Amino acid sequence: MFNSIREDIASVFDRDPAARSTWEVLTCYPGFHALRIHRVANWLWHRNLRWLGRLVSHIGRFLTGIEIHPGATIGRRFFIDHGMGVVIGETAEIGDDVTLYHGVTLGGTSWNKGKRHPTLRNRVVIGAGAKVLGPIIVGEGAKIGSNAVVVKDVPPGASAVGIPARFILDEQDKSREEKAAKLGFSAYAVTAKAADDPLAKALQGLLDHSMEQDHRLERLQQDIEALKGRAEDDRAVTERFAPGRLRAAGDK
Repeated sequence: MFNSIREDIASVFDRDPAARSTWEVLTCYPGFHALRIHRVANWLWHRNLRWLGRLVSHIGRFLTGIEIHPGATIGRRFFIDHGMGVVIGETAEIGDDVTLYHGVTLGGTSWNKGKRHPTLRNRVVIGAGAKVLGPIIVGEGAKIGSNAVVVKDVPPGASAVGIPARFILDEQDKSREEKAAKLGFSAYAVTAKAADDPLAKALQGLLDHSMEQDHRLERLQQDIEALKGRAEDDRAVTERFAPGRLRAAGDK
């Protein structure tokens, strides 16, 4: 148990630069408190002490503002930053080294019993306010942007952004997103998965054209710098062999 506590404290220091001391984590981090309370509630739940497990979970919700169903499965080094408003449903499964920010919901889309909440693989990061709904799988190392609404599987390593969430998978999508950020807006709706959206296709074309112009300008600047260097070399040679300098050298 103490090894688990030490591991959870270390995960806070790894992922929150604002953490200053172990005592601060132990006393002032609701995400850490909620996780430790859940470990107790989950232990009770799996020993058929269901009401007691729900009661412990409810106390944890009251103290931290984080609601984790005692039936949820949570792996090692789980970290909830800030935490207020996080909701994790009964059949949710969370892998190791997962990070959630405040306002995240791991919810269901059905009233049927059985698996109805998401599964998060290892090293998933979910931004503030995101909603991940239904018995879907978020692949290892995936990232979900703030306020995204995810209702289908997320491939490993992908970024999911927007409402409904669309996936940024390849380098071209990432380049578009970076360029759009420079222009002052999010390009979450202009990935290759929006091929049936004329507006998205038009925005894709504009972003691609803008990136191509940037590349051309960079090449042009490099060529100008190279020409300036050659011109300076030519000027130095010309000055060295100027007639006046040659006559002066002959007189000497």
